[in-house]
Amino acid sequence: MSRLDPNKLQVDYFQGVTPVAPILGRHYTLTHSDETAELFLAIGRRYAYERIGPMRDEVLGHWFCCGTECILKFSVYLGGENRELVKKRYEIFVRELPLALEAIMYGDRCLFESRPFLYETPIFIHFQSPYEDFDHVEQWGVAGDWKIY
Repeated sequence: MSRLDPNKLQVDYFQGVTPVAPILGRHYTLTHSDETAELFLAIGRRYAYERIGPMRDEVLGHWFCCGTECILKFSVYLGGENRELVKKRYEIFVRELPLALEAIMYGDRCLFESRPFLYETPIFIHFQSPYEDFDHVEQWGVAGDWKIY
């Protein structure tokens, strides 16, 4: 069951990126509003750092190729203030990442629909933290796992 309300998603394309091209060099910046529950997806040739707030609860992602396989790699910043806060942020990100991935796949659906093979792209999430046990990469399935209908 989908968690995403498409009416709460705003998508903007920047820096020479269209709904269907390019794949390589395509960067995602997903932010949100706590007050309105709206999601804001910027798709461009670079991350939209100007959209990132002081809470650092954005999801950043980009495409890259390893040999003949494309990969989607996302990163989230857990902070490093103290271990308990990092643990709490990790739990929140794990809980909210399904919504974030649905938003990105839905927001960039024209790219996927124009190249259905991209739905098989593996997704990796890098949880960034100065604490070694929280700083790691997890595989979160493939892009098609987060497609909403």
